[in-house]
Amino acid sequence: MFRFLLGGLFLLISVPILSQVKLPRIIRDSMVLQRNTKINIWGWASTREKVTVRFNHKTYRATTDHSGKWTIQLASTPSGGPYRMEISGKNKIILNHILVGEVWLFSGQSNMEHMMRQHDIIYANEILTAGNPNIRQFKIPNVTSMVQPQADLPGGSWKDVNPANVMDFSAVAYFFAEKIAASHNVPVGIINATWGGTPIEAWTSEKGFANFPGQLSIITKNKDTVYLNNLRRKPGNNNGGLLAKRPTDKGQDEKWYDLSYQPKGWRNMAVPGYWEDQGVKNLDGIIWFRKELDIPASMTGKPAKMFLGRIVDADECYLNGVRIGATSYMYPQRRYPVAGGLLREGKNVLVVRVTNNGGKGGFVPDKPYQLIAGNDTVELTGYWKYKVGQVFTPLRGRGGSGGSIVANSQPAAIFNAMLAPVIPFSVKGFAWYQGESNTGKPQEYAQIQPAMIKDWRNQWQLPDAPFLFVQLPGFMDYSYVPGESGWAMFREAQARSLTVPNTAMAVTIDLGEWNDIHPDRKKEVGERLALAAEKMAYKKDIVYTGPTLQSSVKDGNKIMLTFSNTGGGLITHDGEPVSEFAIAGADKKFVWAKAVIDGNRIIVSSEEITDPKYVRYAWADNPVNPNLFNKEGLPAAPFRTDAD
Repeated sequence: MFRFLLGGLFLLISVPILSQVKLPRIIRDSMVLQRNTKINIWGWASTREKVTVRFNHKTYRATTDHSGKWTIQLASTPSGGPYRMEISGKNKIILNHILVGEVWLFSGQSNMEHMMRQHDIIYANEILTAGNPNIRQFKIPNVTSMVQPQADLPGGSWKDVNPANVMDFSAVAYFFAEKIAASHNVPVGIINATWGGTPIEAWTSEKGFANFPGQLSIITKNKDTVYLNNLRRKPGNNNGGLLAKRPTDKGQDEKWYDLSYQPKGWRNMAVPGYWEDQGVKNLDGIIWFRKELDIPASMTGKPAKMFLGRIVDADECYLNGVRIGATSYMYPQRRYPVAGGLLREGKNVLVVRVTNNGGKGGFVPDKPYQLIAGNDTVELTGYWKYKVGQVFTPLRGRGGSGGSIVANSQPAAIFNAMLAPVIPFSVKGFAWYQGESNTGKPQEYAQIQPAMIKDWRNQWQLPDAPFLFVQLPGFMDYSYVPGESGWAMFREAQARSLTVPNTAMAVTIDLGEWNDIHPDRKKEVGERLALAAEKMAYKKDIVYTGPTLQSSVKDGNKIMLTFSNTGGGLITHDGEPVSEFAIAGADKKFVWAKAVIDGNRIIVSSEEITDPKYVRYAWADNPVNPNLFNKEGLPAAPFRTDAD
């Protein structure tokens, strides 16, 4: 159910005329400043107040303007530290533990936002051994403003790497920073501006939409408080207009999670699995699942962990009548801590309340479903009891969102509140991992992403700043026959931004998971972005990406494909024949093809197609085995030659 969110609409962080010097949140103790370039330092004080900044044995002076703002550029400084900075006017501020190194802005939606703690199983050793105080992150709070760019952030601080702090680092950004710090022996600062589920439009400024009249129209409307207030008062906006008034959940009313409850009329269902595949047809609503566990004495009296894979959409988990965890949306893996003493020897009762708002509901397959305490593990897969607690009934004669607005989906709304306040903090470049929220409109994305790149470079006054981005990995059902694909079209739209100078794309087609839009393998993503940075930002002569289609030439009943970025040569990463190539004639009816490596070429053919014209590679939402790589271990980018 959609909610009417104007989060941050009236979050206008004003900076009054001050009698004391004030700094923006980004300029703090332990910050990392960009080396080998002019360093921007700014803040506010009284009108026409003289402000002095002392840094690295140099003194800088400025006088505030009529609004009370002052700006100073520090001299280019090589990497090093820790430094101390003193800012004084009518008051004095001292900042300590400052480092100078490489600063990168990491932005996007959830796959860039995902923290190390959300991948703590696969990266347990990396978390345990994390201890580089020269890698630091500033996490920008999630706020919006649909009205105007904000002057400052409501919070935030710089944190260095240790096993506790690193849990809250962007996993992609952390592994990127590790590589850059080690390669260049420099401190690395991460500015983490991320928000799950957000579209590219929200991250682009109003100026960035100069050539997009439709987006400008929306921005203008969103500034109109009369329009917004009328929208808020429209019937149906209390619940988004999607669902009728619901009956209460019988399971909650009768406390089906309580140990005193005696279950009656419950049926069997296999877990993991979707209930629509197991005899419960077209049910949007709430189903309760119950399983009795036989726990040995060796598992009692100690903390435990409950792994419940992924659940569509939301869940609440109860063990022996105690609520041990809940998740409000489908994407995160469920990993709930169990307090020591909650498990008891013998019979234990596990109850999970699952809410599904649309589509298939239930427990996603191919994920861990286990209870672990010490060295003991109890598998949670198998048959559970289930009972329907509530059925959601759609409204008749009304659909859509009722005109409601989700602020963090509105054009410029996130830029105004999360990026504008950190401009012009000096950075080396930008890293971007986003697109899942825009996959339905690839043609628009192909236009907006280059506009956003130009916009950010203009905003920071860095016309050639490296812009690195991640192409979406495989996701959803595997495709065993050639066909059309929305996600493949979107990856193509992303790749079109490579025509913008000084950009690079990290190909991740091999890193996806069919049942998880947030795949675990974040380390490879960060390291592939770091390779791109080495090429684009640090001008190293390296192979930084996988094989990229250069040309396609018909030769009789074959098509010859030539590739760039082949490095040491074309290979298949698994030693098997090249797969995921499809071929078609003029009718574009694709069939699987035989593909043979011939130096830096691939020769593609099929006995079914005597007069071939088009070739596709890994053209699917989730190709089964995209195994074409170069010898440097980087995957080929998906492509097609039949684009109009």
